[in-house]
Amino acid sequence: MSQYGMKFHLNPGKFHGEINQGYPISLNYVKMKSMNRILIFLFLIFTLACQHTPNADQEVSLSMSIEYPDQHYSEILDGRLILLLSDNGDSEPRFQLRDNTSTCQGFGMDVENWAPGERLEFDSESFGYPIEDFHSLKPGTYHVQMFFHKYETFERGDGHVVKMPMDRGEGQQWNRAPGNVYTPSTRLHIDPGSDSEITFSLTEIIPPIVEPEDTEYVKHVKIKSGLLSEFWGRDMYLGAHVLLPKGWADHPEVKYPLAVFHGHFPSNFGGWRTIPPDPNLEPDYSTRFNVSGYNKIVQQEAYDFYKLWTGPDFPRVLAIEVQHANPFYDDSYAVNSENVGPYGDAITYELIPYIERQFRGIGEGWARFTYGGSTGGWEALAVQIMYPKEYNGCFAACPDPIDFRAFCLVNLYEDENAYFKEGSFKKTLVAGHRDYLGNVSATLKDMNQRELVLGTKSRSGQQWDIWEAVYSPVDTDGYPKRIWDKRTGMINPEVANYWKENYDLAYILKRDWAIHGNDWKGKIKIYCGDMDNYYLNNAVYLAEVILEATSDPYYNGEVDYGDRAEHCWNGDHSQPNHISRLRYNRMFIQKWSDEVHTRAPANADLTSWRY
Repeated sequence: MSQYGMKFHLNPGKFHGEINQGYPISLNYVKMKSMNRILIFLFLIFTLACQHTPNADQEVSLSMSIEYPDQHYSEILDGRLILLLSDNGDSEPRFQLRDNTSTCQGFGMDVENWAPGERLEFDSESFGYPIEDFHSLKPGTYHVQMFFHKYETFERGDGHVVKMPMDRGEGQQWNRAPGNVYTPSTRLHIDPGSDSEITFSLTEIIPPIVEPEDTEYVKHVKIKSGLLSEFWGRDMYLGAHVLLPKGWADHPEVKYPLAVFHGHFPSNFGGWRTIPPDPNLEPDYSTRFNVSGYNKIVQQEAYDFYKLWTGPDFPRVLAIEVQHANPFYDDSYAVNSENVGPYGDAITYELIPYIERQFRGIGEGWARFTYGGSTGGWEALAVQIMYPKEYNGCFAACPDPIDFRAFCLVNLYEDENAYFKEGSFKKTLVAGHRDYLGNVSATLKDMNQRELVLGTKSRSGQQWDIWEAVYSPVDTDGYPKRIWDKRTGMINPEVANYWKENYDLAYILKRDWAIHGNDWKGKIKIYCGDMDNYYLNNAVYLAEVILEATSDPYYNGEVDYGDRAEHCWNGDHSQPNHISRLRYNRMFIQKWSDEVHTRAPANADLTSWRY
C-alpha cells in the first residue's frame, strides 16, 4: 500500500482515502450504488499489498556462508567472525567501526573448531552494533566486508584453558593483526528479509609486521619472561625501545638513571626524529584539534626533541618505552593481574634490570621514575603505588580512572547500572565521550556494545574490556568476571568490591598511607584537563581530596588541571594541548632531574650523568 501513497480510515458513516498528492476523497457509503464496488476496491488494494509483503507464515532470511580460507590455513580455526557494512567507500569497513555517529554497522559471532573445507553459515542472530538485531537492518546497497580474527589456545598455569587473540607484533589491533583474513570490500544489496544467498571467500591475509632496526640512539630489546611464560603456559616475551643519551658510547664509566615512559603499544620510540620534517609531506587536518598540517607539527616536534636530547644542557638518562602487548590488549597496565598475568613483577624485576645491565643503568629505585598519559598515566601512578621503593617519582597525565567512585561517569560502588541513570519515571543514557564544550559524541553503552561485537568474554582488545581483564578476578570459565553485563549495563557489586581492594588507586593510597606514606611522599604528580574527553578529571578530583588529607607525612606532591583542556593534557599551561601532548619526554625528564636531589639517598651519584 505504501507504494501507492494511500491511507484509509473507516468509520460507520464515511470511507476516507487520501492519495500521495494530498487530494482527499470522501465517499458516503449510503449514496454509493453498490457495496460491491467498495469490496472489490478493497480486495484489489489487499492483493497489491500482498505482492510486496512476505507471508507471515513463510520463513525468509538472508543466508550468508563463508568459505574456509584454505589458501592461508590448514588447521582447525577458532576466532571471531565479524560482518561489517558501511554506507560509504571512504575506507574499508574494517576501519570504520567507531563509537560515534560516523560508525559503520557490525555483527560478530564466535567460531570454534572451523575445519578445512567446511563452509560456515553466518548466524543472523549475532549481536550487532549500533543496530543490535540483524533483522532490523534496513534493506539497501552497502559496502560489505567479512573479517576473521584468529584466536589461539592457551593452557594457562592456573589450570584454565582459554582461546584468545595473541598479539602478533601489531599492538593488539584486530583490523591490522597479521594472520587475520578478510574479504575485499564489496558493494552488495543486503535485505535481511529476503531469501537470497551470499557466499564470502576470505581471500585476503594481513602480512607480518616488519620490526624496527637499531640506530645510533634507539635500541630494541626483547626478552623471554619466565614469570609470564609460566602463567600463560607458553613462551611469552617483553620488549622495550631504549633511547640512549648523548655520549653514551664515549662515557663507558657512567651509569644512568632510567626514565620509564608508559603508554600504549609503541612500534618504535615515539616522538623521535633525527632529520627535519619532510618538505614533501602533504599537510593534513586534525579534526580533533582543529589544526591544519598537524602531521608536519608532529614531525617538527620530534625533530626538536632530537636536537634538545643531543644538545649541551639536557639530562643524560636512559629513556624506555615498554612493549607489553598481550592476548587482551596492546599493553598490560603494568601490574599483576589474575587474568592478564604478573606483568608488574615481570616488568619491574625482569625487564628493567635486564635493560639496566645492558645499557649501564644505575639499577637502584631512587634512580628510576615513570611518566605517561591516559593508560600510561594510570600505569605511571600504579607502579609507583604498587612498588613504592622501586621508583622515585611518577608524572601521571590524564590517567585512566584512579578512583572507581568516578569510573568515568559511573560510581561502581553505588550505581546499579552503568548505562543509565534511572528514576521512577525516566532513565537517561550515561555519556561516554565529549569535546571541550561538553558536546557528547558517544554513550558508555555505545562504547561497550561496540566491543561486544568485536569479542565476547573481554576479548575485544579494546578499552573497557582491558580494564575488566586487568581488574577482575577469574571466572569459572577462565575468562574475566564481568564488572557489568555488556548488554544491559547491570553492575556486579561483588566484582566491584574486588576492583576496589586491588586496583582503586585512590582507595589504596588512603588505605595504605600509614604503611607506605614515607615512600610515596613527594613522588606523586597528577595532571588532567578539566574537560577531559572521557571525564577522567572526576576521578582526579576525588583522589586529590584524599591526597590533600594525608598527614604524617603530607603527600607533598602536585595535582593540576588544565582549563577547558581535553584528553592528554599534561600540566603544561604554556602550550595548547595539541603541542604539549607531544612533549612528555622533554617535560618530565627535565622536571625529575631538577628535583631528584630532594629524594635521593646521601650517597647517590647526581653528577656523573650530567655531562
